[in-house]
This record gives sequence, C-alpha cells and structure tokens, in this order.
Amino acid sequence: MTQAALDASPAAPARAAHHQHAQGTQRVLAAEAVSVSFGGVHALDGASVSLAPGRITGLVGPNGAGKSTLFNVLAGTLRPRRGTVRLAGADITRMPVHRRAHAGIARTFQLARELDSLSVLENLLLAAPRQPGDSLGQLLFRRAAVRRAEAAAIERALALLGRVRLTRLADQPAGALSGGQKKLLELCRALMLEPDIVLLDEPAAGVNPALIEELCQFILALRGEGKTFAIVEHNMDMVAALCDHVYVLAEGRVLTQGSFGEVTADTRVRQAYLGEP
Repeated sequence: MTQAALDASPAAPARAAHHQHAQGTQRVLAAEAVSVSFGGVHALDGASVSLAPGRITGLVGPNGAGKSTLFNVLAGTLRPRRGTVRLAGADITRMPVHRRAHAGIARTFQLARELDSLSVLENLLLAAPRQPGDSLGQLLFRRAAVRRAEAAAIERALALLGRVRLTRLADQPAGALSGGQKKLLELCRALMLEPDIVLLDEPAAGVNPALIEELCQFILALRGEGKTFAIVEHNMDMVAALCDHVYVLAEGRVLTQGSFGEVTADTRVRQAYLGEP
C-alpha cells in the first residue's frame, strides 16, 4: 500500500440511499470465528467478516495476512478447522462449491480460467447453469425446451458481452484476449450463474489502468442493481474507489474494519503495511 493510497479518502458519495434500499432484499454471507491451519501454521485465527447485502466489501492486508484463505473459506473451496460460514443465517460451512453456486454465490480467480481454444461466447455458455441439454433424456425428448434454454443462454451471454464491450470478440478464441479482457470475461462467466453474491479475487491483477476503470464502472453498475461483492485486492486505489466497507487482515485475524478512510487512518494499518513505528 502506498502512502498516497493510505492518505486517500473513499470515493463513495451518495451510497447511503442505495444501501437503505438494498438492505434486507438479499442475503448476508458471513464467516464467524473461522480458523485454518496448514502444517501447524495458522493462516486464519478466529477471523470474522460479514458481507452486507448490496455492498462491496474489501478484504485487504499485507502478504500472508490470510486474505486468500478467508476468501476460499467463503467460496467453499476450503473448509475451516473451526468456525462457521453462514448464508442468510443458515450454516453452509460444509456445503460444496457447486451447491453454493446454486445458492447464489459465484467467484472469480486471480488467474483467469478461460478455455483458450474456445470462443469468448462458448466460454460463457459453458458457465450457464441448469442447461436441459446436459441431460440425454432432455436432449432426446424435450428438444424444444433445450433449444429455448440454449437461445436464452446465448441471449444472456451476448447481453453481458455487450456491457463489457466484448461483443465484437464473441467469436474469437478466448486465448487471444488481453489480460484485462480476460478479467472481464471471467466476471461475465461468474454472472452467467445469476448470483446474488460475487467474490472477486484480485480483479485488477495484470490489468492496464484503462481497463481497470472500465472494470470498476461495471462492478459499480452491478452493485447498483443489487449485487453483493467481496473483493480481495492489492490495488488500494481500486479498493478506495469501490469498497463501502473494508476489513484489514494481519496474521490471520481481522486487525480493523470500517470505511477506507477509517481503516487507512488506523496506526496499526500503517504499521502493518509501511512498517511505521
């Protein structure tokens, strides 16, 4: 974290009205006192976070703070040794990833996971949920339903590509996209699941500044439509621009939380990031 980012104020005007509208319309995803150890090393030590509905929550901290581990606990790719993960109050700690996806939780990855040889559009269609054509019986006996579902998936995929200005590349191999375009495609793949909650793993990594701005605008527009986000990110300018609430982790624990301005004014955060006395 740079000194300039630490001194920045959050760019969050006029969010209160949106939050009042969004609160209660969606479900809270929370990790409660979760602990994870690897070979005796405590990656998480009783960390708790809560993703408020219709808000963008940032998870930040120095390297080794436990951000990625906590993110994986929320996503379901890692089960905590202790603690609980809840969705709308229900315990989903042992719920596998595919069931969390059906429950409305989607995620992206730090390294985009597109299939290079398939087209941009085909990558999105593979992510579409509950396709009747996946069943042989449906394919044989309900061909009209299969065609309708495929048409709907194509329509949704093209609409998403239009929002991120990738329509012209729909038929191009996904491997030909730039790093930033791949991040936009990765987010669109997650959105094909029609999630309520989207977990973004370092969305700015490897993305040029122009596309970071475009990505930020897309995320803000989605939040305006009621989506809930959690973001693990090292780009503090992006965190300042996007996040309504920020958790700062250090040594597997939540060091502090609050608005971007509040957490970056905390002496402990400056010590953790900059080594200030």
